[in-house]
Amino acid sequence: MSWVNPDESLAHKTFEDYMLEGAVGSIEAVKKACKVKKIHVTGYCIGGTLLSSALAYLKAKGDDSIKTATLMTSLTDFREVGDIRVFIDEEQVEGLEKRMDESGGFLEGADMAATFNMLRSNDLIWSFVVNNYLLGKDPIPFDLLYWNADSTRMPKAMHSFYLRNMYLENNLVKPGGITLDGVPIDLSTIDLPTYMISCKEDHIAPWTSTYEATQLLSGKVRFVMSASGHIAGVVNPPAAGKYCYWTNAKNPKSADKWLAGSKENPGSWWTDWDAWLKPQSGKKITARVPGKGGLKVIEDAPGAFCKSRPE
Repeated sequence: MSWVNPDESLAHKTFEDYMLEGAVGSIEAVKKACKVKKIHVTGYCIGGTLLSSALAYLKAKGDDSIKTATLMTSLTDFREVGDIRVFIDEEQVEGLEKRMDESGGFLEGADMAATFNMLRSNDLIWSFVVNNYLLGKDPIPFDLLYWNADSTRMPKAMHSFYLRNMYLENNLVKPGGITLDGVPIDLSTIDLPTYMISCKEDHIAPWTSTYEATQLLSGKVRFVMSASGHIAGVVNPPAAGKYCYWTNAKNPKSADKWLAGSKENPGSWWTDWDAWLKPQSGKKITARVPGKGGLKVIEDAPGAFCKSRPE
């Protein structure tokens, strides 16, 4: 699924809009297109934070469309967010809001990328300065860095809400701490089977912080930790034969206790996810033909809006 890269015309879009038009709207579209009543849902990083809000919202609305949820490297409790905390305080958020106003009402993707790169400056900044600029070597082609370079903007209304309510005030973890579409959000009401994958070397969503959701959600949670970082640890197919992952049937209160009692498994966590999903899924179906379900084809993927370029 592709998201529009916001510009000035979408500066007013809020976190609530992203939840309603993005997460909830997409759930309804998938149900209609595939002619099903229940679906599995997955959210990655801020998408998982957004999905968690949507799940609590749907629960309050009495909507049982979701069979299971998977949260990938997603924060719900923002008490300890790691090194990124040095970039987020009241003064810096105010400065960022002013900058977004001056740029047309959105945060440039390059600005956000630069912030995350500074968290791992030796790997993501200085290694290129030394090898490419000083030594004159050509950059080694690396698919994940190409993906990482494809940054996205954030509309001011949405981004300001996110920074203030999550990072500054940690309101999402408080029952009723935020209200979306008139519904007080309470993550503890989420009683779905939930799979959580986090990464040991994640510098954006530290695994010890993402783990806090295991103590918050009321449904059965399977928490798994992959080796490597925020992207590589997730995008790691079994065929690659890389890395490892840790599992533990229990979720003690402490993340450190979880790790101490965990088992290290070779290879990709995908196989564990597959084994978790299969018993909760229906029979295998053939690949859907776009347009044959309840929704008409608009145009070929990925969509014209994905190819738009800033002027």
